[in-house]
Amino acid sequence: MVHLSGTDLDIRPLALGGNTFGWTSDEKESFAVLDAFTAAGGSFIDTADGYSAWAPGNHGGESETVIGHWLKAGGKRDDVVIASKVATHPQFKGLSPANIAAAADASLTRLGTDHIDLYYAHFDDDTQSVADMAAAFDALVKAGKIRYIGLSNFSVAREREWFEVAEQQGLALPVALQPQYNLLHRGDVEGGDGYGALAAEKNLSVFSYFSLASGFLTGKYRTAENLKGAAREGMIEAYLPDEAAQESAFAVVGAEREIAAAHAVEVTSVSLAWLLARGVTAPIASARVPEQLPALLASTELTLTASELETLDTASQGFVRAA
Repeated sequence: MVHLSGTDLDIRPLALGGNTFGWTSDEKESFAVLDAFTAAGGSFIDTADGYSAWAPGNHGGESETVIGHWLKAGGKRDDVVIASKVATHPQFKGLSPANIAAAADASLTRLGTDHIDLYYAHFDDDTQSVADMAAAFDALVKAGKIRYIGLSNFSVAREREWFEVAEQQGLALPVALQPQYNLLHRGDVEGGDGYGALAAEKNLSVFSYFSLASGFLTGKYRTAENLKGAAREGMIEAYLPDEAAQESAFAVVGAEREIAAAHAVEVTSVSLAWLLARGVTAPIASARVPEQLPALLASTELTLTASELETLDTASQGFVRAA
């Protein structure tokens, strides 16, 4: 178990991504994933009000709705930590104070709960002042609708401003950051004034998204041809802008395969274990069906050697760059 600093929460160091719920996983499959995850000792579920507005026929809020139905069907609310986010739902875009309040109420209704454990400002809104956003989130904490605050997809400068405002005005402080971080996207966190430095300075929990690089770091793609027609082909291609990057990315997975074989685990487990070794509190990873969970959960028990970490660091050195 790992303790989330600044909170009274302890979790197994893996966050179950809820982006598949109501998208690539129907409700029955989603329930099965949630049941298996919690049965294995998992408790942290990460969703957002915008999941999955991008899917044909969806309108946003599908993931929260599925989780709410699961809780009503027998999932124990006290046994799970729920994180959600505001800014991207088609009906609740941006971070104006009025929108934050309305979006939080809508999320609570879909989830069928009276509080959200960790509520993120999902994407910055440069039409709003940091002071107004921080005050709006503080109001939700005071009302008991959310317990803790998180920040995602803000610049480090704007995140620092949030802390300055909150400290000066006595507002609830953020306790968590959610940056993109994986072996193919390292610079945002590892840079000198990146998210990692801010997290260390403010003693924040870090929950990485795209932890498996949209599925590339599961090892299921062995050649560029294998990517053709994949559900997340476009997302994966963002990591591979040219032939050199493509060659480096497959070299990273090749190194992971050797390490995975030595530990008798899957490549997925190695990818997530690397993040944990790098100081991530709990990587976020999703499972479309329960059969994908064991590889995710195994990462929490896998300790990579110093030599193995060095091998992975070296293989992915070309990806130590900010996006």
